[in-house]
Amino acid sequence: ARLLHLKPIFARIEKWTMTKTKFEAMEILNKYDIPCGPILSMKEIAEEPALRATGTIVEVDHPVRGKYLTVGNPIKMSDSATEVTRSPLLGEHTDEVLAQLGYSADEIAELRTERVI
Repeated sequence: ARLLHLKPIFARIEKWTMTKTKFEAMEILNKYDIPCGPILSMKEIAEEPALRATGTIVEVDHPVRGKYLTVGNPIKMSDSATEVTRSPLLGEHTDEVLAQLGYSADEIAELRTERVI
């Protein structure tokens, strides 16, 4: 029965929410146990201290782009803390990987000279 009236219902909800901030609407709806939550802008997410305190948003230092915000590990376990780090630069670990595969330092240098890597 609600489906036939969906557009008018949404229009009425939209009309009401346009008179409130997202936080005012949330406060009013929470009083009546209506599940709701604000949709935060990127600026609000970046400035929300609770998200940083819980590790939901973390600041990472990158050698090229500088400091930036990214999503932290969404899985939080009391005995298994994780550290969110930057992604590697292109080729940053090439020598290390090749050495693990058995290439000698001279062979890696030769590959660089020949522009293979």
